Amino acid sequence: MLVRIVKLTFHQESIPTFLEIFENIKHRIRASEGCSFVELYQDKNNDCIFFTYSYWDDESFLNNYRDSEFFKSVWSKTKVLFADKPEAWSVNKLDTLA
Repeated sequence: MLVRIVKLTFHQESIPTFLEIFENIKHRIRASEGCSFVELYQDKNNDCIFFTYSYWDDESFLNNYRDSEFFKSVWSKTKVLFADKPEAWSVNKLDTLA
């Protein structure tokens, strides 16, 4: 399983717009082939910083999603809201304790 972590920093005034975009697309992201989990987090100390976590069966499914017209459309609407360059990591999930 591949976990994709993306750090997004927004202008304060852009946060409501981003949250609306995310609300409208989160189920479609989750319904993407190979995606089994999507979460959104907001930093406790800086409310302009958000993180998305998504679980993918493997990198090929993530790449198919990232190459989709849906992703390109969402990204074009989201990137204009950024206050800083986004950062992303793809990591292998090794263990979970629940």
